[in-house]
Amino acid sequence: MSDAIQHECGLAYIRLLKPLSFYHKKYGTAVYGLNKLYLLMEKQHNRGQDGAGIASVKLDVAPGHQNMHRLRISGQHAIGKIFQNINEEVTELEKMYPDILQHPGFMKGYMRFAGEILLGHLRYGTQGKNNVEFCHPFIKPSINPSRSLAMAGNFNLVNTDELFSLLAQHPSGTMRESDLGAMIETIHHYLCEADAKNPAQLDIEEVLKKATALFDGGYVFSGLVGNGDSFVMRDPNGIRPCYYYSSDEVVVAASERAAIMTAFNVKQEDVKKVLPGCALIVRADGSFHQVQILEPRALTACSFERIYFSRGSDPEIYRERMQLGRNLAEPVLKALDFHLKHTIVSFIPNTAETAFYGLIKGLEDYLKDITLKRILERKDSITEQEMKELIYRRVRIEKIAIKDAKLRTFITEDASRNEMVQHVYDITYGTVERDVDTLVIIDDSIVRGTTLKESIIKMLDRLGPKRIVIVSSAPQIRYPDCYGIDMSRMGDFIAFQAAVGLLKETGQEQKLSDIYSKCKVAEVNGKLSEENFVKEVYAPFTAEEISAKIARMLRHEDVTATVDVIYQSLEGLHSACPLNTGDWYFTGNYPTKGGNRVANRAFINYMEQKEARGY
Repeated sequence: MSDAIQHECGLAYIRLLKPLSFYHKKYGTAVYGLNKLYLLMEKQHNRGQDGAGIASVKLDVAPGHQNMHRLRISGQHAIGKIFQNINEEVTELEKMYPDILQHPGFMKGYMRFAGEILLGHLRYGTQGKNNVEFCHPFIKPSINPSRSLAMAGNFNLVNTDELFSLLAQHPSGTMRESDLGAMIETIHHYLCEADAKNPAQLDIEEVLKKATALFDGGYVFSGLVGNGDSFVMRDPNGIRPCYYYSSDEVVVAASERAAIMTAFNVKQEDVKKVLPGCALIVRADGSFHQVQILEPRALTACSFERIYFSRGSDPEIYRERMQLGRNLAEPVLKALDFHLKHTIVSFIPNTAETAFYGLIKGLEDYLKDITLKRILERKDSITEQEMKELIYRRVRIEKIAIKDAKLRTFITEDASRNEMVQHVYDITYGTVERDVDTLVIIDDSIVRGTTLKESIIKMLDRLGPKRIVIVSSAPQIRYPDCYGIDMSRMGDFIAFQAAVGLLKETGQEQKLSDIYSKCKVAEVNGKLSEENFVKEVYAPFTAEEISAKIARMLRHEDVTATVDVIYQSLEGLHSACPLNTGDWYFTGNYPTKGGNRVANRAFINYMEQKEARGY
């Protein structure tokens, strides 16, 4: 992705169903669980690089001994630092007890994270707060194990203020400013209520039913209770992804299926989806079941997971990204008037690469069809040389853009910063016939367009192409997200900027004030969630008109080549990703009413020139 936007977070959960001695005997190590947790987290490191954290619960610990532990580290390379910390702890223990690794029971007693229940989290700071206090897991400690709770998740809630208003406690600081703070306080409230009713047997199912009935957002979260119970739950619209694998040795859950497949060397069919509105509940005795907590709603799984966020090593996601690229072959051919001879096709590294292969396959299919048609038309008169020319025609492919080392813009002046931004990518010289060739460059999405305008298109123009066609495997991003992605300010979206520009150009600027008035009236009447008024910004224009305006906006005055932009259609998106129908950032059709409130609030902030988030 040329524009950097924050990912959803990543979750990793492991419940060992056997004593540590079992894993030591079978796999040669008592820290089997920690090794697998490390793998699950590393295989999902794409989901969070602002920090990481782990928590563990030990079973059957003697009264008075701590059984819940947590470690969080913020900043880059947090996963490695966490497990380096654990390794250093083991090294220190070995100095005192040289053969401790051969005694799992002894090791469990002395090593903090040698527990049977493990939770890992990778964080992207969607609120821009990356200090360690905001890293998951959060904990609510208690001397009563049944009231100790550690939680982490991949989510955003849009009604945190309402949740806090319902609680007797009114925390301040980190808890108050975090979505997880609202979530853990709410679940902990009902956990304590359940413990008061029946301390011998916590009803986790009832706790989750009462708490999650109050949540508005997209979420996957996991909780570890000090008594040995644990759970993983997914929102009723299935917005955020979650997969699990179970055997007689482990129960595992993670945000990405491929991570589980790799870490535990299992097949695709062995890894199941946590169903929308369902929770995996593992009791302290190891019994395990998936239970429906909330009634499932219309499935609106996040399509951005398939376009960009999830790793392409998942077999389904790989095929879907290929299809997204293949879908774009026809509109690209039409834009080129079906002339490929002087066209070079490439991609923005590295996440658009799979869609690029799909686009190439689509273009090659066209060439094959044309070749067959012309051979059949002239089968009685075609010469050997003409036959060779037809058969050996290929789509011209070059690796034009190269992602260079990350450059730091240490100079404060805007002009100097823009100059540095241009060099985030580098180019392959000598690949383009100047003033003749057209460059077709595919990106997985275009959010703000800043990097395209200030870096990539300027860079491509230095090669001297006659024309540059930017192709997006995603449709136009028009609306904020409030379910996990850090896209909350309306004015950031180049599609919105283009629509506003068109309103001004066509004498319809008054429409912005009219929409603002509707939003303010709805806000006063407590109905900001009832309707997405921002749709009216785009209503007067076709997608093609907005794309053309975006192309004009992306073409810097210093650029010589003409610039065009082609977006994936909504129909193309849904045909390629049929099971992930969540498209609210493209259509404004939010799966919960809280989404409408976020869109309207983001528009109000734009009109009032406020930089605040929409939620």
